[in-house]
Parts: sequence; structure tokens; C-alpha cells
Amino acid sequence: MSTDTDTSRMTDQMANGAGFIAALDQSGGSTPKALELYGVGASQYSNDEEMFAEVQKMRARIMTAPDFDNSKVIGAILFERTMGEAIDGTPVPAYLWNTRGVVPFLKVDKGLADQEGGVQLMKDMPDLDDLLARARAAGIFGTKMRSVIHDADADGIARVVAQQFEIGARIMAAGLVPIIEPEVNIHSETKAEAEDILAAEIMAQLDKLPGDAPVMLKLTIPSQDGLYAAAQSHPRVLRVVALSGGYSTDDACERLSRNTGMIASFSRALTEGLSKQQSDDAFNTALGANIDKIYRASI
Repeated sequence: MSTDTDTSRMTDQMANGAGFIAALDQSGGSTPKALELYGVGASQYSNDEEMFAEVQKMRARIMTAPDFDNSKVIGAILFERTMGEAIDGTPVPAYLWNTRGVVPFLKVDKGLADQEGGVQLMKDMPDLDDLLARARAAGIFGTKMRSVIHDADADGIARVVAQQFEIGARIMAAGLVPIIEPEVNIHSETKAEAEDILAAEIMAQLDKLPGDAPVMLKLTIPSQDGLYAAAQSHPRVLRVVALSGGYSTDDACERLSRNTGMIASFSRALTEGLSKQQSDDAFNTALGANIDKIYRASI
């Protein structure tokens, strides 16, 4: 469990630290693709337990790599199963913070509902309160939850943002910092228009937040540079981070570098070019190059 001093230091690192947040939260739906890109095909595991064991080995290899520390990586988002795993006998959240100086977050959503009105809301989270209590006990600092916007549908976008902030308020009440993630599909034909609507909805919800606890925002890199500057300077926003959304590492970093103050929270871009078959030296070199590239775009 984190102490008040830990929480204060984590808060300062998330607000002011130079670097980015690593997204290591591939869930059951996205794990097979992540493993395939890593060189582990479906024929190499026969059930979910073996699949998750393989992805844990991949994540542990990343988290123990020389360049994965708070000189460039200031936070990491974990999948629920990863929260209960250990590295060298130490629970993963404690290993991240005490050994690597990296602030641990937890993905709490249960995936996406079917598309309706140009958006995908989050599925119900019936066990959220229990999960938040376990996260607090494990030393987790904050959470992440993802919705997706496909079209510039004002009503749909309003529903996405309202759901995100409603659950965000529950997370803040549990003593954790929510990362609110209403992703805009990078392939949407109305991406720029959707982002204009989203920016206005976010500001309206920020102004209605109860209490004084902070939130974070995780947003698709906008088509209009600097679109989220007002959100970044809002007194309730600890940090605004960017998702890679399917852009290549180079493309995502180039786009991010044009948005001053936003930092990365990349998944696919972080692990691009990594393979189980690589030697440790080759793996660490490739990961280090990705980390450095994303770090430079974030500062």
C-alpha cells in the first residue's frame, strides 16, 4: 500500500515529471494481436492461462529493461491480472514504484459496448468498487478507462464524456486518480469535427467536477495542434497524455511533438519492433530506441 508520502511524490511526478506513460494494459481482446506482433503465435499457447503467461513474460522483459525507469518513463498502465503478478518476487506495482521509480496505474474498464450513435460506451463495471479497493491496497496511484468515438455525433460524444466523468467521480472518491480516455478513431472521416465537440464537452464536465481531487485525460493526438491547451491548463487536470491510436511510432511522435505540454501514453508504438526471438541486447537496444523517441516527443 502506498503511504501519503508516496502518493505526494507520485502526484508531483505525474504533474511535473519529464517523460511519458507506458501503456502495458493489453487485455484479453487485444493480447493475441500484441503477442503475434511480439513473435508469439496462437499455436504457442493453448488456453487463456498460457496466453496471459506469455504476455506477462513480455511485460516483465520490458519493465526490467535498463531504459525502463523514471528518467524517461514516469508512469505505466497495467492490466488487472498484471497487478497480481510479481517480478523477482515483488508485486508488479511495488516493483514499478520502489525499484524503477515508475508510477503504477490500472486499466479498470471491461471493454467496449457495441457501436451506437457513432460511439462505443464502456461496458458495465459491476465489480468496480472491489477492484478500486484492491488497487489502493496494492499501491496503485490511478486508473484508466477507454471509450471510442467514431463519428462527429454530438449526442453520442456527450454520452461518452458524461459516462467517463461519472465513473471518474467514483474513482476519485475511492482515493485514486482517473485517467479519462475518450479515444477518437484516427480513421474517422470526421475526426477533426469530433475532436472539436469532444474538447467542448470535456471542458464543460471539468467545470462541474465535485471536490478538488485531480483527473488526467488520455486523448487521441488532435488534428488541430494545441486543441486541448485549455484542458491542459484547467486547475483540475493533473496531466493530458496522448494515445498512439494505431499511428506508427515515428508518425505518433511527430504529431505529438507539435502539441506542447501533451505527453505520450503509447502501447503499440512502445513495443514496435520488439520480438521474443531477440537476444536481450537486441531487445534492450530496440526498446531503448523506442523509449528515447517517445520521450523526446513528450518533452
